[in-house]
Amino acid sequence: MRTVKSSEITDRIAEMVVRANRILPRDVLQAISRAKTAEPSDAGREILGQLEDNAALARESGLPLCQDTGMAVFFVELGEQCRVDGASLHDAVTEGMIRGYRDGLLRKSMCHPLTRKNTGDNTPAVIHVDLVPGDGLKISFMAKGGGSENMSRVTMLSPAQGWRGIKEFVLGRVAEAGPNPCPPTMLGIGIGGSFELAPKLAKQALLRPLDQPHPDPEIARMEQELLEEINTLGIGPMGLGGDTTCLGVRINMAPCHIASLPLAVNVQCHSARHEEVLL
Repeated sequence: MRTVKSSEITDRIAEMVVRANRILPRDVLQAISRAKTAEPSDAGREILGQLEDNAALARESGLPLCQDTGMAVFFVELGEQCRVDGASLHDAVTEGMIRGYRDGLLRKSMCHPLTRKNTGDNTPAVIHVDLVPGDGLKISFMAKGGGSENMSRVTMLSPAQGWRGIKEFVLGRVAEAGPNPCPPTMLGIGIGGSFELAPKLAKQALLRPLDQPHPDPEIARMEQELLEEINTLGIGPMGLGGDTTCLGVRINMAPCHIASLPLAVNVQCHSARHEEVLL
């Protein structure tokens, strides 16, 4: 059994949330650069160039990539042979998030759903914990902005609708969302599972880098097919028209009940801030 001190978890989380809010991942920057080269729209190319400039400015100045520094979402893979010493795992992650958002001068976005009173420290964090074999501890962080999250949807299709129904729903969702999620976007798609599992699959899919298609060739083909059809919608960067509505589609799939076909679409804006630590 391996032991990890809760203070180490808190320290690493505090550093991670600040870094993720300031440095756009390499795969996203490369995707924006490729899109700028291929984009036929003058306005689209201008917007993509501004996104590159914004990423460079944030990296050099220490300012956040976006004023919406997001809801803090964590995916934790805890080895069955790993234990946390000190505070609980939940408290260690939460304390690290609070410290990072406070010391990094990041906007606190969480509030009461009805009174809209801010909680003041960006709590509660959304923490998903999965037990996995081994003695490792991997914590992935995602700063999820409200504009793109609002455009996400979950639905329960009938099994007979199959791949055609999935495509219709995804393309319809992107078309309806239009410029609201600040395209170019990335889409996480959760297919299967249950009503509550499909959205988790969709959001977790957004952690997979844009240069890593799904290891299953059939699912990778589905990701590419959706991406190509989304980019024929003409929404373009920031909704100003063009061929770059989406930078990448990532699908996670799980078995489901014979009577159901759960489907979730999680929309991520171009500021795809995420990072992971291994302890």
